[in-house]
Amino acid sequence: MSANPRLLPQFAPLREPDLETVSSIEASIYEFPWTIGNFRDSLRAGYSCWSCRVGRDLAGYAVLMVAASEAHLLNISVAAPWQERGLGHAFLTFMADLARERHCERMLLEVRQSNVRARALYERNGFAEIGMRKEYYPARHSRENAIVLERRL
Repeated sequence: MSANPRLLPQFAPLREPDLETVSSIEASIYEFPWTIGNFRDSLRAGYSCWSCRVGRDLAGYAVLMVAASEAHLLNISVAAPWQERGLGHAFLTFMADLARERHCERMLLEVRQSNVRARALYERNGFAEIGMRKEYYPARHSRENAIVLERRL
């Protein structure tokens, strides 16, 4: 990540007024996006929902569910204009630190088998494949497998 202060991300709890922007970003980067209702439900369920801002821009968001000594990263996304600038790494680091503070021993997530860029990011950040969920995600003509990844904290 650049030392340019304009690119230093700030992390803050996601709020209800952010959801329109989050939903717009989600729809712009995924063929099968979460709905605004999914994000609203996550907030209402008490999941740990975070924004990543660069200056005034909402550049990304994440949803973390913590149960017992495990953290499950349900969604982490960076808006297209902010990708490839180190924000994904910074956000993953922040979320792992947050899970560790909540006494989690490991973080889990699922990623589309075809999402090579995300899988590479996760691998560079200490995640390892521990399984597969067959036909987990909707796909254009059928379903797609999810790779289950784990990072020990």
